Amino acid sequence: MNIDKFTLTSLDWIIIIAYGIGMLAVGFYYSRKNKSADDYMLGGRGMKSWKVGISLFATMFSAITYLSLPGEMIKHGPMIFLLILALPFVYFVVAYFFIPFMMKLKVTSAYELLETKLGLKNRLLAAIYFLIMRFLWMSVIIYMVAEKIIVPIMGWSEQNALIVSIVMGIITIIYTSSGGLRGVVLTDVVQSFVLFGGTILAIILIFNQLESVSDIIPSKWPGHWSGWVFFDTDVRVSFLTVFISTFGWYVCTAGSDQMAIQRYLATKDVKAARRMYLSNIVIGILVDLLLIVLGLSLFAYAKMDNGFLAAGTSIIDGADTLFPRFIAIGLPTGFSGLVLAGLLAAAMSSLSSGINSSALSIVNDFILRLQNKTLSEAKKIKLATIISFIIGIIIVLLSLVIGNVKGNLLELSYKTVNLLTAPLFVPFFMAMFVRIAKPNATFIGTLSSGIAAIMVSFSYELFSVDISFLWIIPISFSVGVIVSVILSLIPIEQSKAIDN
Repeated sequence: MNIDKFTLTSLDWIIIIAYGIGMLAVGFYYSRKNKSADDYMLGGRGMKSWKVGISLFATMFSAITYLSLPGEMIKHGPMIFLLILALPFVYFVVAYFFIPFMMKLKVTSAYELLETKLGLKNRLLAAIYFLIMRFLWMSVIIYMVAEKIIVPIMGWSEQNALIVSIVMGIITIIYTSSGGLRGVVLTDVVQSFVLFGGTILAIILIFNQLESVSDIIPSKWPGHWSGWVFFDTDVRVSFLTVFISTFGWYVCTAGSDQMAIQRYLATKDVKAARRMYLSNIVIGILVDLLLIVLGLSLFAYAKMDNGFLAAGTSIIDGADTLFPRFIAIGLPTGFSGLVLAGLLAAAMSSLSSGINSSALSIVNDFILRLQNKTLSEAKKIKLATIISFIIGIIIVLLSLVIGNVKGNLLELSYKTVNLLTAPLFVPFFMAMFVRIAKPNATFIGTLSSGIAAIMVSFSYELFSVDISFLWIIPISFSVGVIVSVILSLIPIEQSKAIDN
């Protein structure tokens, strides 16, 4: 089975094309139902909890996670999946501390509340952090799907990656800018089921190739896997670093990311928002468990003498490529299109939500706020639509250079996508939980947090010191809060003029 190039069958193409047309149809359908900016950006603030919960899962659980976790499992072992143990604690904090606080404000943009508590400059800095983070995130998604999945699977030249990126961007931009949040949520629900189905299908097909299901469990601990370590700052992954980093990422995202807060505000009340977030957590745990099984299955399949590995490639070096390669040469005729549609679904659900939330932030936090003028609902929707198109063009261009960051897919994600997760949360933490917080102090602390994140993320390039990527979030958050609190305690008069 030494096949290095793959050609889609007619059935595969029909499935993929039908999927793309379906996404465009959803956008067109909901474009006729949006009567106000709240309809477009928040779905009228009365959407079903389970739908919005699945949408939040699909948004955050992008193609990055879908591909990086099986590769991480194959190359480094199951240590990273201890992240599941942090999720019940995450739900408690988000459901009983963050959601009630956010829901009572009745804002449209998450960053409006920062201006109320800490002044305009903290609102603008947080919005800038969010936009940088989400632009990088969407660029990584396009890069991964185009250059790491579609092009290698099809055996195309690297030059075709640009065409793939543009096509993905166009389809996502059209249905996102047309349908608003309602269109995004519905497509997210559909895409989540496709994602589940693609994963389960791959697992079943691999099981059929093995002599026994138990063959996916290695007879002895592979030498290249990380050992079971409770806590050690010198190792790449340990239980406590995984727990802290996962807890930090979820809490920071839930408490400051426009894409998450937008979902709370799209439900009718606190109870509905809690049910929504619980749906997101439960689905996330189930999919993580599926990806554990998928990673183990691919590892066992690659060790069989079946010509599965590409010539000159080892299991360790090619860990991130094994799932895309299985799609190409391990699936029966007709199924490759379905799983490719699943990968596109995972990518485009995240892109659609990212574009929608970024457009909302630009309209509310910059254009409307800084110009101090009121626009009609129709003009707001038109403005958000135009901005969505511009965002799509920017992220396609960024995707062409994002691959220069070193590391496997999981490390690439943390060093780009999650770089500003904790710095973005710092001003929200200060606004919600620190009564003595002062605007100037928080502004400086937030800037310090961003600098700390960059220093940890690129510690080797800057200082020739290799710090685990899992420390980016806890260290940058700690720096931001400590600096903010210390400066808030210093009795220096805060200039109100700067904050208004």
